[in-house]
Amino acid sequence: MADPVTIEIIGFKNAECSPFPCNEERTCGLTDCFPTNKLTAAFGALETALKARYGDRVSLSLTLLDAGVPARIQAIIEQHHPALPAVLVNGKVTPIGRIAVERIVKEIEKNL
Repeated sequence: MADPVTIEIIGFKNAECSPFPCNEERTCGLTDCFPTNKLTAAFGALETALKARYGDRVSLSLTLLDAGVPARIQAIIEQHHPALPAVLVNGKVTPIGRIAVERIVKEIEKNL
């Protein structure tokens, strides 16, 4: 079996999961976190959704910046200036800039 596709979400604990308001239309594809609009709740919902779809073929992690920015994340920020929350797929910055299932799925599919 190939290594799992790694998804890393980077942001702040009390930050919003998207630059768009959390609404009943759920354009992000998640329902478990509505109406919190919080990154940590959205990460949990995203993890549940992706594990249901991909099982062990994906690995998810949440890196919170509240206590400081790890050196490897600092290097990414200096080079790419990603929007937060940042979404890394296999360590590479994506242009997603929000927690959105279908956009993340497209990136996963490119890496499977």
